[in-house]
Amino acid sequence: MAHHAEDHSYHPQDAMSVAMKATMLTGAVGLFGSAAQNTLSRRNHGPLGIFIRSGGTIGVFAAVGGTYAFVKTASANLREKEDHYNTALGGFFSGAILGLRLRTFPALLGYGVAVSAVMTAFEYTGGSLFGYKKDTSVDEFDRRQQLRKAFQTPGEQTVAELGEGRGIYGPGYEERRAERIKEAYGVEVPTSPVPAS
Repeated sequence: MAHHAEDHSYHPQDAMSVAMKATMLTGAVGLFGSAAQNTLSRRNHGPLGIFIRSGGTIGVFAAVGGTYAFVKTASANLREKEDHYNTALGGFFSGAILGLRLRTFPALLGYGVAVSAVMTAFEYTGGSLFGYKKDTSVDEFDRRQQLRKAFQTPGEQTVAELGEGRGIYGPGYEERRAERIKEAYGVEVPTSPVPAS
């Protein structure tokens, strides 16, 4: 397996570009949610009801996504580190946007802390709902060989730790068993297996 020198220095990102992309994406999700709200309402508001009646949903989704992406990227640029603290800051500010709808300071702080905690925990534990991602730079055969070597123990060590019996037998077990039985009961046990016929 080849070892490559990795560059661990931070590479700054354009916070405005990342924020605009996130705003457009989450705004589109908000538009879909607003359309669903308009469809499920009792009165017919027409096609413009998406923007007139439930247009706030579009704005909130867009603001939350854009704020999260901007604060996370700007924090990473200022600190020159890519870690879960950036996610915590982005989560707090985007949660605070959600809390602004209730127009109380405790709601602003509460939503900020709640979203920050959830997003930070998600990022800290790997950032995926489907398990860890395989490293594509490592050959699969080499990775499995390394795992086998890491968990492989010599037979003598296994016998010393667990003892003999239960399917674990060290070299010379039959002779030691015959001696133990002869000492304990005075019976001679043949060490060679009995023929099948």
